[in-house]
Amino acid sequence: MNQLKSREPGSVTLPGTLSDSLRAELVAFRRDLHMHPELGNQEFRTTAALKARLEAAGLAPKVLPAGTGLICDIGTPERRRGMLAIRADLDALPIPDVKTVAYRSTVANRAHACGHDVHTTTVLGAGLVLAELDRRGLLPNAVRLIFQPAEEVLPGGAADAVEAGVLDGVGRIIAVHCDPRVDAGKIGLRVGPITSACDRLEITLDGPGGHTARPHLTTDLVTAAARVATDVPAVLARRVDARSGLSVTWGRIEAGHAPNVIPQHAELSGTVRCLDLPAWRDAPDLVHAAIDEIATLHRAKSTVTYVRGVPPVVNDQAVTELLRDAMTARRGPQAIEDTEQSLGGEDFSWYLEYVPGAMARLGVRTPGDTRVRDLHAGDFDVDERCIEAGVELFTAAALLDAAPKP
Repeated sequence: MNQLKSREPGSVTLPGTLSDSLRAELVAFRRDLHMHPELGNQEFRTTAALKARLEAAGLAPKVLPAGTGLICDIGTPERRRGMLAIRADLDALPIPDVKTVAYRSTVANRAHACGHDVHTTTVLGAGLVLAELDRRGLLPNAVRLIFQPAEEVLPGGAADAVEAGVLDGVGRIIAVHCDPRVDAGKIGLRVGPITSACDRLEITLDGPGGHTARPHLTTDLVTAAARVATDVPAVLARRVDARSGLSVTWGRIEAGHAPNVIPQHAELSGTVRCLDLPAWRDAPDLVHAAIDEIATLHRAKSTVTYVRGVPPVVNDQAVTELLRDAMTARRGPQAIEDTEQSLGGEDFSWYLEYVPGAMARLGVRTPGDTRVRDLHAGDFDVDERCIEAGVELFTAAALLDAAPKP
């Protein structure tokens, strides 16, 4: 491994930068994952590939009880209390990959359109580098790698991972999430909430249908569904502090089969997002009440399924500063941007219910590129130089980690 020279006054010199061969290997590993995306709790191939590579490096990864995902500790057992954990998520999305690239998904209607292949590769790369540093006696504290399944499946695979004991012996935890608004080679940081809460909402409306010539003798479920879709967000806007950012957005509305028949059944589904933790806790009761009121006004019977998702990711100040110090040591303060709170949800938040931690935005945009390659879109891709930046961030954080041991 190469020694990294100081780039800014006051920055430290840290080992653990990438060799050319490892850099190329990680790009190839990411492309292989990208070509073989797996949905949540089905990441068997991905898990096997990670296990094989970590074992080849002399490590002893342990597959999680459900058969997908794994953890891997680096460092001797006596140093495994109050460990720093580095987390990646493994799963892909059920959408087609529409890019024209050699590493395009080979699985129909499956794509790594959220960058989890990048997250996984950066944590693997960090583990390989840290394992080498540990063999050389240069790793001060033990580190745990967490490769978690099913981030995209509410309420998130993180909850199952915690139940499986992945945080036992962990003092704090870090992660990254791809951000197509930030240039590759940089990260975005924020103390406090960096994502929003996200829940899922399913509604059914029922009532006697009939002929469109006589709507007064029926429950007009098409109109009722339309009013629920438009009026529920409006009602909530007057019942929740606007600063909480509570937002109901619909992704699906279905009702009816013929133009002259008023249906007896309608369905709506969407998400509830919230920037504020107290408002998120009150959201189910508020949303239920608003739906029931509007449905009753239109003589429709409503059934609401409110699926709790994830709370906001709230970055701990001390752990955020660890990430800031790490990136400053590697690439200088110019490689760090302030980032805003996103309305996207992330199940990394479940880990933060138990230990302090922080998530950074990992820049994946090619500098100067004006194209918008948004997350969860079929053409999403990254500038693969982001992999090296992520590895450097994680390895520097592990080397600088000075968490007190309980």
